[in-house]
Amino acid sequence: MTRKMSLMRAIALGTAIFAGSVAAGVPIVSPAVAATGVEAVVNGSAITSGDVARRMAFLRLQKTKATKDIAREQLIDETLKRAEIARLRMSVSTSDVDASYARFASGNKLTTEQLGQILDRAGVGADHFKQYIAVQMSWPRVVNARYGNSAGGKTLVERMQERGGEKPSTTEYFLQQVIFVVPASRRNAIIGKRKAEAEASRSKYPGCEDAKIFAATMRDVSIRELGRVLAPQLPEDWKPLIEGAQGNTTATRVTERGVEYLGICKKREVNDDMAAEMVFRAEELGKGGDKPDDGNSKKYVDELRSKAQITMR
Repeated sequence: MTRKMSLMRAIALGTAIFAGSVAAGVPIVSPAVAATGVEAVVNGSAITSGDVARRMAFLRLQKTKATKDIAREQLIDETLKRAEIARLRMSVSTSDVDASYARFASGNKLTTEQLGQILDRAGVGADHFKQYIAVQMSWPRVVNARYGNSAGGKTLVERMQERGGEKPSTTEYFLQQVIFVVPASRRNAIIGKRKAEAEASRSKYPGCEDAKIFAATMRDVSIRELGRVLAPQLPEDWKPLIEGAQGNTTATRVTERGVEYLGICKKREVNDDMAAEMVFRAEELGKGGDKPDDGNSKKYVDELRSKAQITMR
């Protein structure tokens, strides 16, 4: 089972069909989206007509039934899920969502800019898709916390017992992204020069604490903090470079932003609960076990709905 296919499942089964439409460059024309009216209010949070129109467009991309009622009901559920995710502080990070979005684009042989253009043309928009990804990535954490982790409802302790009490370890990285920005309008003219500059800078990279000062000495170089990333979470396109890195930087890559490399702030073996959970999760993905517990998820959402104040407009 490839990591690419695992990603597709990780951001919801329905997007597999969407991926096919994207990869084929299907030109889908939708009416302009206008967020003028309010379709529903969920615990004080408004769902607008623009939100509903975007979700209908997204359903059409998935080649599934795309009525106003279906779209509105999905958005009500997602609003409840999002609030519960926030309440329990179990949301994935913005960088996690951006990384999944970028991997989705890469898996379909697109840049993130090209994917964004396709989503805009379809009437979905990148922001709507990223919000969908965020819920799809975060919600299983909440369900697992309530009903137990992993397929079959096994907890972390139960899975450890199956392995003789051993808590699996993995490599923990703290990463920083160094980006030599290349404007799209000048890409062909200066990409070679920027790549040479990025390569030359690696030997002078001072480490993560002083990286912003280091970047300020050069033209159009930005630093992005990626924070803690466990080995099973490494983006597919960066993984071989990170694992094969010599010293505290990876080799360079040309991306849609320009020329980039990663600074490795810290690297160590860890076996805390989160690390163990990620190892088990990666093993399940490899076995094709990345299937959401729809029964528990539905039970949870039904409970949230029963306690919510939902007003249809």
